[in-house]
Amino acid sequence: MKKEKVVVSIGGSVLIPGENDPAYIKKLAETIKDASGAVQLVVVCGGGRIARYYTETGRSIGGSTYQLDIMGIGVTRINAQLLAVSLGKLSSTDIPETAEEASRRSTPDNIVVMGGTEPGHTTDAVAAMVAKEMGAGRIVNATSVEAVYSDDPKKNPAAERYSDITIDKLGELVYKEHGAGNSSVFDPLGIKIAKENKIDILMVDGRDLEELKNAILGSRIKGTYVNSQ
Repeated sequence: MKKEKVVVSIGGSVLIPGENDPAYIKKLAETIKDASGAVQLVVVCGGGRIARYYTETGRSIGGSTYQLDIMGIGVTRINAQLLAVSLGKLSSTDIPETAEEASRRSTPDNIVVMGGTEPGHTTDAVAAMVAKEMGAGRIVNATSVEAVYSDDPKKNPAAERYSDITIDKLGELVYKEHGAGNSSVFDPLGIKIAKENKIDILMVDGRDLEELKNAILGSRIKGTYVNSQ
């Protein structure tokens, strides 16, 4: 059966919130498994607070940027293995190390889970690379923020919340004021790849599992729909 192809980029802080993690991961896995009945899925896992611990500690003892990136990638792959364990027979703990490998291994009957690939590429960018390779129509970006705002809503209560924006507008927000490297909205390379390949991006609160499932299935969401056209 031919299924629509979807890539989910799930933040490490969403995957492992740090409170009753086993129960949450089981519920997350059930949500992903339910959705996989209708779509062909690849899930890219971020590093979250565990990756930050290693990179901050490594930096404090003199680690190079390359060394810190390698450690961060290692954490994302361990996170991916953890989710794969919870997905059971539908997935594998043999984690792909490239976007091309993930695309090759993806079928309508399995769920490929992976982490980072190489230094300098965030997992958002990896998700876009995978989406390009497998011909996915959308990327679901599941983070700890429920939508895209014109500014950091924690610092600016007057920040505008977007329900629908263009990918060009998302690019403007990423580069706004602080430069590409400091924005956590979405990775600039990921935006470039999505725009060039007409891949929509859905930004949702990954802890809202009903919202996450709706985004995966292409249903109405409370978050932000980024139109790549």
